[in-house]
Amino acid sequence: FYLDDEYQWKGPFYFIQGADPQFGLMKAWAVGDTDNGDDEWGEEIKLAEQAVQAINKLNPKPKFFVLCGDLIHGMPGTQWRNDQEQDLKNVLKNTDQDIPLVFVSGNHDIGNTPTRETIDNYCKNWGDDYFSFWVGGVFFLVLNSQLYFDSSKCPELKQAQDVWLNEQLAVAEKHKCKHIIVFQHIPLFLRKPDEDHDYFNLEKSVRQEIMEKFHKAGIKAVFSGHYHRNAGGFYKGLEMVVSSAIGCQLGEDPHGLRVVVVTDEKIVHRYYSLNELSSQGIEKELLDMLAKQN
Repeated sequence: FYLDDEYQWKGPFYFIQGADPQFGLMKAWAVGDTDNGDDEWGEEIKLAEQAVQAINKLNPKPKFFVLCGDLIHGMPGTQWRNDQEQDLKNVLKNTDQDIPLVFVSGNHDIGNTPTRETIDNYCKNWGDDYFSFWVGGVFFLVLNSQLYFDSSKCPELKQAQDVWLNEQLAVAEKHKCKHIIVFQHIPLFLRKPDEDHDYFNLEKSVRQEIMEKFHKAGIKAVFSGHYHRNAGGFYKGLEMVVSSAIGCQLGEDPHGLRVVVVTDEKIVHRYYSLNELSSQGIEKELLDMLAKQN
């Protein structure tokens, strides 16, 4: 990452997107106590291990593995949080060392209403809550979507991210990058840009402003999690991709990961169940796209 030669397009590549391993939610959901029921997460450990094993087997290797938030279930200050974080780190340590890990902060990682303290704590554990990086001529932005959801306890941090984002988009324009891709935990919207606001998307006026800014900047896609189901849609030329969870499913989707292929013209993606990805790997159609020389 971050090396100067990563500003150059070198042909198609792919990365893996996962979301919401959320250690502790399956038990909490099953017992109907999402505040304190997260005292077991053996099931999630197994799923996260399966995800890592599936990724390690892939050939060619993905350029990176991004986890789009809700790494664990325990909110800041809750009882099992540190154990959940430690167990997730132990699983992720086994990721092939040639596959960098990229972390995105979710509401369970920094709180529904984050504070400077909860964000600092996250950064100590997982790295910056927002940052950018280049891979082969493609510019990636990782955002802290909680600052768009509720920044009432740290308005200065939201303002700092906004200023930074504008600077980054100016950099992207200057470098004439191939594509710009965004990762954040909370989707802008689930299916339609003008849908009503609820827990799983951003408030309408905030959403409209971000969508328009992203559209103007030429951003091609936003990848997120949070919904524990697959969803998505379009705003003008901007694709909103919502990926279901590695961990607890709240809909009909299997536990899984998304394979995202970046070609010269477009961004193509497909959600695979963990079983499918571990047993069969990536389908031929996507592999053929990677093999095309520009």
